[in-house]
Amino acid sequence: MLAGGVLLGSMGVFLHESGAHAVLAVWARCLTGALALLAGLALFGRLSMLRVPRAQWTVVAAISVLMLCNWGLFFWALRWLPIGLATVVFHVQPFMLMALGGLLLREPVRTAQVTAAALALLGLALASGLGNWGSRPHLALGLVLCLCAASCYALIGVLARWRPVNPWALSFWQCAIGAVLLLPWPLTQPVPTQVAAWLWLSALGVLHTALAYVLLYQGMARLQPAQVALWQFVYPGAALLFDALVYGQVLTPLQSLGVALMGFALWWARPAATLKKAASNPTAPTAPSHDR
Repeated sequence: MLAGGVLLGSMGVFLHESGAHAVLAVWARCLTGALALLAGLALFGRLSMLRVPRAQWTVVAAISVLMLCNWGLFFWALRWLPIGLATVVFHVQPFMLMALGGLLLREPVRTAQVTAAALALLGLALASGLGNWGSRPHLALGLVLCLCAASCYALIGVLARWRPVNPWALSFWQCAIGAVLLLPWPLTQPVPTQVAAWLWLSALGVLHTALAYVLLYQGMARLQPAQVALWQFVYPGAALLFDALVYGQVLTPLQSLGVALMGFALWWARPAATLKKAASNPTAPTAPSHDR
């Protein structure tokens, strides 16, 4: 979850440098992501990992459609909302994930985990520039779209936990289905002619789709929804840091405090997850407390 979140945090840089339309960028992510996964598995003779049992196809299809809806709704929301506000609203999804995990999967939700998620959301609000969003027309529409996108992502987390699928197969078929569904866009709309733009878009597929989602789905399958919810805050925190490092968007003291608060919330949530794992597997060796 940490590695996948950091990778996704750099996605904005690649998207900005490509200069591509949002829908074309999503299609390119799907196409190049699927090709990268197919080539990698073929190279190592592991194409059998793409097989999905008949009973799991419904889950794979549902997650694929939900992910496309998530991307599309969030990009659409950005037309009406400032990026900072959209990021904060979208990241109510960890709370949705905790609630759905508790209701549908009967997963335990600890008070400390809810508190840590609330601290992380507060930190995200500060880091995104709380109070500097201003007013825009159609603000309510943007908020509704962003909440719908967050709901889609929370449902993905629940499905990935409820019916775990091989992350390589899930990532590939998600990309393949998305590439087919969005194919009409590049066939009917203008596309970039510069080689550099396609290189940036290809990197979106290889790094931020193929590799990142394999890492994320592996994490989702191994962690409880409440734990997954907390690690979702790695992505926006990394995005803010990449923006500062690459484009010189220096964080204000208040924004720096927000990033630090997010990091503290994630650190604080770690002991509970570690102790729960140890309790469920008493034969596993326990690391000394000073190594944590």
